[in-house]
Amino acid sequence: MRSTVGAVPSSRAASPPPPAPPRRRRSYRLGRWDLSYSPYLYIAPFFVLFGIFGLFPVLYTAYVSLFDYELLSGTKEFAGLENYRELMADAQFWNAAYNTVGIFILSTVPQLVVALIIANLLNRQMRARTLLRMGILIPNITSVAAVGIIFALIFADRYGLINWLLGTVGVDPIAWRDNRYASWFAVAFMVDWRWTGYNALIYLGAMQAIPKDLYESAALDGASAWRQFWAITVPLIRPTILFTVIISTIGGFQIFTEPLMYGFGLVRGGADHQFQTLAMYIYERTFTGNAEYGYGSAMSWLLFMMIIIFALINFALVRRSVKGEQK
Repeated sequence: MRSTVGAVPSSRAASPPPPAPPRRRRSYRLGRWDLSYSPYLYIAPFFVLFGIFGLFPVLYTAYVSLFDYELLSGTKEFAGLENYRELMADAQFWNAAYNTVGIFILSTVPQLVVALIIANLLNRQMRARTLLRMGILIPNITSVAAVGIIFALIFADRYGLINWLLGTVGVDPIAWRDNRYASWFAVAFMVDWRWTGYNALIYLGAMQAIPKDLYESAALDGASAWRQFWAITVPLIRPTILFTVIISTIGGFQIFTEPLMYGFGLVRGGADHQFQTLAMYIYERTFTGNAEYGYGSAMSWLLFMMIIIFALINFALVRRSVKGEQK
């Protein structure tokens, strides 16, 4: 029998679909635009604020450093690199740089080492572990002014607690403010007391992300707790260690509040500038006396370069040491 159903015309079968309405096309384009560009809009406020309050001051400081600019008199004359040449011959600048590097080494190295040890202890099963984790952050949230006053009394020359304890064992009192290296130690101890717990919590957070199976396997193989720490913990938290090293370097070279409070609010940093840091000297030359804004800007740029150089050196040293442990 022959089918009675008629064949579909070829022109009808091959006809294209009707065009989409203009509104649907517009919504499709908006959807694609939203997926492509909306992430940039979400992060744009950060970059706008960073450009206004971060990048612009840095560039403007570089511009002002090329001028002989005094805020009080209002004089502003182009000086080129004269501020930098004068800075290279400034003995007080090099004294402040020497103090800054010394305090930085005395504060940063013990701080990170002790923080790593504390974090490793808090990562174990122990009683009151949560209370201890909260307690080590108390020094960081304490008022800096209160910390400065307390430590100034602890390290007082005549009636300080430290000299009293030294006297009980027959040791002569130490001139904690008049002696350069003793004042370094006192300021560094204050910095360590404030920031060790903070870095310990950062390390602890990284340690919590390490799988426990690795430690169990190492224990079955006979690895001691010390061996597990160096072979498992330290290599796996290497990015966190590098982060704290860089952040501590940046903060250490900009140290200002602790030595200022230790010197009872005087930016001279002692009678002979024995614990005056670069940040204190920048403040002294920029906002006191003749308010040499151009000279202070030149110092700020040199401090910026020093921070970058030391951060890169620390980054390379820590990375090399951790790679050596992995081998």
